[in-house]
Amino acid sequence: QLQLVESGGGLVQAGGSLRLSCAASGVTLGYYDIGWFRHAPGKLREGLSCLRSSGGSTYYADSVKGRFITSRDNAKNTVYLQMGSLKPEDTGVYYCGACRIDPYTSEYEYDHWGQGTQVTVSP
Repeated sequence: QLQLVESGGGLVQAGGSLRLSCAASGVTLGYYDIGWFRHAPGKLREGLSCLRSSGGSTYYADSVKGRFITSRDNAKNTVYLQMGSLKPEDTGVYYCGACRIDPYTSEYEYDHWGQGTQVTVSP
């Protein structure tokens, strides 16, 4: 069963950078489409990215396109979210999960997420 553990969150000033990690044990992450989503207080869950196991194009939400990059290191069985040019509105709990697109809504859905990691961006 896919079990994921997120890490790397913290407090950063606006304009700064952070790199989040998503690690798995017992399974090979390279076989899965893995992405990131976040949940901010008072806001709906927002899908941020989906990195396909096939190596096809990576999905990014418009809110993070050009600022965030999702990548994987198969040797470390880890997926990363490199975040740059951070804004206070990026504050939230970040999760990684197996991602897929809902054929009816065209929205990205996520399964098997971990406990999340808190990202706080100060003005």
